[in-house]
Amino acid sequence: STIMKNIKLELDDRSIKPNSEIKGHVTVNYQGRYDGIVINTQILDSNDLIVYKSYNEKKISQNVSRLFISKDEILDNKVEFTAVIEFEPKQTHDVKFRASIIEQHKEVESDQLFAKFSA
Repeated sequence: STIMKNIKLELDDRSIKPNSEIKGHVTVNYQGRYDGIVINTQILDSNDLIVYKSYNEKKISQNVSRLFISKDEILDNKVEFTAVIEFEPKQTHDVKFRASIIEQHKEVESDQLFAKFSA
């Protein structure tokens, strides 16, 4: 039997190109109380940031590099999001994606994965 993770983060494609849409999904199976989830992305060996473009097909108007989604907006325990990395890399970067369940400003559970970013 498979153990359901409290939070699971997935990307459609772990090979990221500049200016191409990154699509991801987060599934939340957490039974406890929580306020929402945060998705954080770090481009290793770089000061550049990812820009989140939408979640659940809602456009994000301001440039955010850390995405908070409140529990009320997580329908059927799922969130999908899109993002983009806009700079042209001189080398390949590892990109760390982390999704965390947040309750009272504390992280309860998290999941993470790595992708590759290259020109």
